Amino acid sequence: MTASAILPGSAIAGILLAAGRGRRFDPLGQRNKLLQPIDGEPVVVRSARHLLAALPRVVAVVRDDAEGAQLGAQLAALGCEVALCEEADSGMAASLVHGLRHAADASGWVVALGDMPRVRPATIAALAGAVEAGADIAVPVHGNEHGTQRGNPVAFSRRHLPQLLALTGDRGARGIVKDNIVNEVAVDDPGILLDIDTPPDLLQ
Repeated sequence: MTASAILPGSAIAGILLAAGRGRRFDPLGQRNKLLQPIDGEPVVVRSARHLLAALPRVVAVVRDDAEGAQLGAQLAALGCEVALCEEADSGMAASLVHGLRHAADASGWVVALGDMPRVRPATIAALAGAVEAGADIAVPVHGNEHGTQRGNPVAFSRRHLPQLLALTGDRGARGIVKDNIVNEVAVDDPGILLDIDTPPDLLQ
């Protein structure tokens, strides 16, 4: 059965992308940024915990190697479904497609990044609610001294599943967001703009 033929489920699912190598954080690859402590627990655990607080189902995509297994064990203990992605090094799109195929029966998806632990559960719930109310794509926006900025995560309805499954490379779903009508969801949440790219980011 093809993904487009799968009947949708009744709930929005979270897709947590946690298969990157984070070379900007540690060019030598000795420290996985997702395992670094923030607020007393690993970055990726905090990211997953916030997704699980807002959504009934979260699929965490990790690399199919020893480090991915370490990440996966922690995420499974929280209640995530863990999907091992052998093609993760080919780019973010491979991880996203892998996660979507794992949860292809959902009625929509909130696609979140494992290195964004400051996103609030209320923001995730608002994005899921926008899709449930009919939005095809929902993105959070936050106003600050720089004006109003779009951030992550991004929610998609099933309408875009064929396009999402056709993605390749390292751009993720940015092209789909750029080329389609987007429902902006205003949130009082600076966490949508804060990711962990370098060690100082852990202090944000």
